[in-house]
Amino acid sequence: MKHLHLIYTLLFGVAVLLFFGLAYPHHLHYQEQFQLFLFDNSYVLDVLNRPGGLADLLGRFTTQFFLYAWVGAALIAVLLSTVQLLSWSLLCRLPLAHRIGWGSVLFALSFLPSSLLWLFLLDENALMSGPWALLLTLLVARGYQALPRRRYHWLLLLLIIPALYWLVGPVSVPIPADALWLDVHYHRYPSVFPVLLWGSAVVAFLVVVTGIVVRKETELGHSISSGSVILRTVPTLLLMVVVGLLVSHHANFKAERVMHYDFMARYQQWNRILQTIDAERPNNQIGVTVQNLALAMHGRLADHLFDYNQNGTVGLLPDVRTDATSPLPTAEAFYQLGMISVAQRTVFEAQEAILDYQKSARCYKRLAETNLILGHYAVARKYLMALQKTLFYRQWATQTLALLNNELAISRHPEYGRLRKMSYYDDFFFGGHVSAQMLESLFDVNPSNRLAYEYLVAYYKLTGDRESYVKFLRRLQ
Repeated sequence: MKHLHLIYTLLFGVAVLLFFGLAYPHHLHYQEQFQLFLFDNSYVLDVLNRPGGLADLLGRFTTQFFLYAWVGAALIAVLLSTVQLLSWSLLCRLPLAHRIGWGSVLFALSFLPSSLLWLFLLDENALMSGPWALLLTLLVARGYQALPRRRYHWLLLLLIIPALYWLVGPVSVPIPADALWLDVHYHRYPSVFPVLLWGSAVVAFLVVVTGIVVRKETELGHSISSGSVILRTVPTLLLMVVVGLLVSHHANFKAERVMHYDFMARYQQWNRILQTIDAERPNNQIGVTVQNLALAMHGRLADHLFDYNQNGTVGLLPDVRTDATSPLPTAEAFYQLGMISVAQRTVFEAQEAILDYQKSARCYKRLAETNLILGHYAVARKYLMALQKTLFYRQWATQTLALLNNELAISRHPEYGRLRKMSYYDDFFFGGHVSAQMLESLFDVNPSNRLAYEYLVAYYKLTGDRESYVKFLRRLQ
């Protein structure tokens, strides 16, 4: 029976791994890009110096590995499987667990906290501190349960509760009063009440209470061994089927596709973007923006503009919004066009719009690049020094630091040197809306800027400005 339990736990973990690795990888990338985990004493102490700080720190530490989707999926699978095992370790000590049928039902119920956490993590704004808080709470409860009963038993419990609240936050005390759960990093929207997380916490709380109050120091005995395998597996199988249906129904696969386009633009996978848009015609703003950028990078935008879905000039270079997500693909287009100052402003404002006030490793990297191209070396150094304290951006930051104040090395750099030559000579006011005059000025600065040509011709076609288009062609001749 014990081996059968482990097999079901393993199957659950594999299901979580495959879901996030195959069906939801870009949700993990999305999470990673909106935080900046630093291996720095002041950063760590600042996080720990708040209620729920330990869970928050562990959540941020885990999220940095989401840069690689399969690593992130494996970490989530291990985390949720551990929550299930801890729940079962508390439930299996109940007297009912030793009766035919009831043991199977209780084992199935041990998957409830993990299943609710899985549903919680379908939200792209759900943070990993929530699952960590629940795991640590169950771990402390299991350790407390293993202690021998003494006179100071309840006194120790009274000491553990406030300490646990400070370490992992209010999930350890499932009383969802405003004063308890606000300002704790369980969700990126501070005003959102994470119902699924609290549902998981309440279920885990009931498991903890029953596991502590009913202390029967025996493992699951042989009294249920006479039950058939079917009887022992039906409740768990039914629960897993229900969880699978709920996950497939509530998963936001539309957002996943949008995040996929943003991911490809972030890593400049232009060939992959062309293959994707040929297989499916994107019709959302981010998808169309990335589509047009990839077409322009291959010199195909002006001639093949209307072979794909368009959304007017909004799909070409959208107006910059005050949120953390939609401006980033637009900023990539600004960057590749040579509108470096505009790209820098757009990325900076996107970072400042992150709802839980964290910094972004993705934004820090791009801000370091734009300041390097513009010759603002002191500012670029600030971002690069911060990135040197990260795990996955450290090597790039160290290599890029060598370019500071080295004009020759920058001019020879295949990307930074090219973009510096394409950039505007004079500053101008930018109110968040791109005009034909801005693209014309960009082309006048450097007539070899093929991307500016592609975008300018596309702009004339999308606006139906035939007169300006003809004048531009005459200028070219």
